[in-house]
Amino acid sequence: MNDIEFPTRAHDSAADDLLESRRRLGVKLRLARQTKGLTLKELAKRSECSESLLSKVENGKALPSLPLVHRLVRVLETNISWLFEEMEPDDSPISRAGARPVVTLDNRPGDGAGVTFERIIPYKGGHLLQSNIHHIDVGGRSGLAITHEGEETGYVLRGRIDLILDGVTYTLGEGDSFCFRSNTPHSYRNAGTERASILWTCTPPTF
Repeated sequence: MNDIEFPTRAHDSAADDLLESRRRLGVKLRLARQTKGLTLKELAKRSECSESLLSKVENGKALPSLPLVHRLVRVLETNISWLFEEMEPDDSPISRAGARPVVTLDNRPGDGAGVTFERIIPYKGGHLLQSNIHHIDVGGRSGLAITHEGEETGYVLRGRIDLILDGVTYTLGEGDSFCFRSNTPHSYRNAGTERASILWTCTPPTF
């Protein structure tokens, strides 16, 4: 007789949260596309992705990879934070541990798998900086290299990462930091055997 594992309530809750996040992202993406007067086919072509994948994202059936999100917001002239923000930030200058918004992107192996972003600075008009804690599971990576305007700096809170800048790989450990212009092709991956976390800040806000 085969063992049957029944899902726990916690697992059900996490799955429900993911489904709701996908639904909200799809609604916002469709709104941004329609506001720009673009068809699904036009946006897919400009963002270099398949129309079928874009349709799944808009219908809450898939999450985009980080490189795709960057391409989408560039075409739509919006902000990644706006796409993923699930509630209006309050006016408090304080954000408590465990209460900050967390963004999860596409978890397909090899394309951003195991990467989440914990928002330090909430998305709100007027901020000159963008800051998140990037949590990267073992084997996780950001995906293909991206470029955009601005400047970035980061501090490794724990674990080991490979930071790839214009094809050159730099291995960093806990306490190491970095700074580079955002128009340098950049990506990263977990290079260790434990979950890694990076405090990552950039300006102007592009995430």
